[in-house]
Amino acid sequence: MDKTMTSSQVVDQLEDGMTIGIGGWGPRRKPMALVREILRSELRDLTLVSYGGADVGMLCAAGKLRKLIFAFVSLDFIPLEPYFRQARQSGSLEVMEIDEGLLLLGLRAAAWRLPYIPTQVGLGTDIVDKNPEIKLVDSPYDEREWLAMPALKLDAALLHVDHADNRGVCQISGPDHYMDDMFARAAERTYVSCDELVDSSYFHAPQQARLVFWERAVTTGVVHIPGGAHPSSCNPLYGFDVPHFKEYSASAKQDTGFEGYAQRYLKGSEADYQAAVGGLDAIRKLPLPVY
Repeated sequence: MDKTMTSSQVVDQLEDGMTIGIGGWGPRRKPMALVREILRSELRDLTLVSYGGADVGMLCAAGKLRKLIFAFVSLDFIPLEPYFRQARQSGSLEVMEIDEGLLLLGLRAAAWRLPYIPTQVGLGTDIVDKNPEIKLVDSPYDEREWLAMPALKLDAALLHVDHADNRGVCQISGPDHYMDDMFARAAERTYVSCDELVDSSYFHAPQQARLVFWERAVTTGVVHIPGGAHPSSCNPLYGFDVPHFKEYSASAKQDTGFEGYAQRYLKGSEADYQAAVGGLDAIRKLPLPVY
C-alpha cells in the first residue's frame, strides 16, 4: 500500500465549502507547504478549525475562509497574527471563538463519533452567549446543567510530521504532538506532509514506534516535503523562523500588504519558496526555541 502523493494531488481532493482542520500550534509544526498549495489554488469558502498561526492569517488574507473555529491565532512572540487581526476587526470573517479546552473536546467528540461532549468548561461565560451553536443540556443523572460542546467534524485534516512511511505511519518526535491525533481521527480524510520519508522498518524499533500517535489506517495521503513546516518549526529538526515571521508581520502594515508578501514568496512553486527563504540547509539550521 503506497499512500504517497504530491501537494497538488492533496489540494485537488479538497472542495469549496469544506471544513478543514489544520494541526500544529501557533508557529509550531504547521503544514505550511500544504497551506501554500491551497493559496495557489482556486479553493474558497472554507471553514477552518485550528489552533491558529500563520496558516490562519494567510488564508484570511487570501480570501479563502468563510468561517474560522479557533481558540487563538498567534505567532507566539508576535501575540496576535496580523492578517487574522485585520479580518477579525473588519468583521469579514464568521467565527466560532472558544477556548483551547472546548476546541479539544469538539475534536474529541468527532473522533469518538459522538454528537457532543458535556462539560463544565465555558458555563457562565460569553462563550455560550456569543456562540449560538453551543447548547446547554440537562444531566439525566442529577439536576445540573452542562455545556454540550458539539463535535467538530472535519472533511479533511492537514498535518505535518517529522517522519512517515508510504503506508501512512506518522511519527512526531518533538516534545509535544499537540492535538494532531484528534485532528487526524476527527477527519474523513487526513493528509500529512513529512520532512523525512522513511522505510517501514524504521518503526520496528520500540523507541520509534512509541512516537506514533494515530493509526496508519487514518492517514489518507503522505506528502514528502522536507522543510514543509517553514516558517513554523518542526522540532527536533528546526525551529521557527523569527526573522521571516517579523518580515511577514511587517508586511501587514505596508501599502502592498499580503500581496507584496505573496509576490515575493508565494507566486512560484514550493521549491521557489524554499529558495527565496535561503534553501533547506538554512531552514535546518534554524535554532529551536528555548522556554
